[in-house]
Amino acid sequence: MSIYGFQVNTISGKTIELSTYQGKVLLIVNTASMCSYSRQFAGLQTLYENYREQGFEILGFPCNQFNEKEPGNNSEVQEYCVRNFGVTFPLFEKVEVRGQTPHPLFQFLTNQAPFQGFDTRTSNGQWMQHFLQEKYPDIYTGQGIKWNFTKFVIGRNGQVFNRYETTTEPFEIQSAIESLLYPFS
Repeated sequence: MSIYGFQVNTISGKTIELSTYQGKVLLIVNTASMCSYSRQFAGLQTLYENYREQGFEILGFPCNQFNEKEPGNNSEVQEYCVRNFGVTFPLFEKVEVRGQTPHPLFQFLTNQAPFQGFDTRTSNGQWMQHFLQEKYPDIYTGQGIKWNFTKFVIGRNGQVFNRYETTTEPFEIQSAIESLLYPFS
């Protein structure tokens, strides 16, 4: 199975098939505009602008499950992301990405690319691991999404290429994106 069998709702409520993106390299990310990691919107937007013409898309899924950092309704989320971060990549309806009722797409993504830990060689990775183990041990356990801005890179065939945790900045996955966009370079 690939991601192409899933349906999602755009932020304006229109249902679309992910097969619409067949043949493209995708980055699927759960977002939260009030999160301290929302600074990553700038890096995501840069990736989008640099690679969109080569067959790359970013699909942003707002989520309010982590410290309630996405409290607005869908139109408020979209307006805020456009105004404050210049987001032009597609945003979708707010979803749950973990817990009892995760969106089926995110259940699939986490099954295909389970949590492998944070990069504790970095201070950011050390901090996030400690923060979750101390404050949210229930979130830290298992394979699910741990926090906002977990990123999944999807190849042109609809298969999960890799998962990147919250602490991975968008520029750090540029080479992975390029390897899928230009496999024979």
